[in-house]
Amino acid sequence: MNLLCRISPKHIISTCYKIQTNNYAIPGSKATLGKVTGKKAMVSSKIQFPVEKDTNKLVMYVCGSNYLKEGEDIKLKPDSEYPDWLWTLPLTPTKLEDMDPNTKQYWRKLRKLAIVNSNLKKKFQ
Repeated sequence: MNLLCRISPKHIISTCYKIQTNNYAIPGSKATLGKVTGKKAMVSSKIQFPVEKDTNKLVMYVCGSNYLKEGEDIKLKPDSEYPDWLWTLPLTPTKLEDMDPNTKQYWRKLRKLAIVNSNLKKKFQ
């Protein structure tokens, strides 16, 4: 207690001010991409990947499947060589009305929709 009595009030700094003075961001972070703002900052730019525009190659190969330096993309096979279940996969999410209420997936989706709905209500209040 004696230590606190000897310190004058002007030397006591609240913790909220102390946290604000700490610089947690490092030079060259996301805010400075492409700009030089100090000795440690590096100039970086976005990598542009080539886009395949050849229609014959797009129809015959899975473009972008080869990530190695040598080799070629995977060639597509005829539809008859793929399993039947592949063509019956759902491409859109299942609606709540189409789900069985006795399943876990139904209640998870119902809970998720309720959370989204309550967040929207809070956002516009």
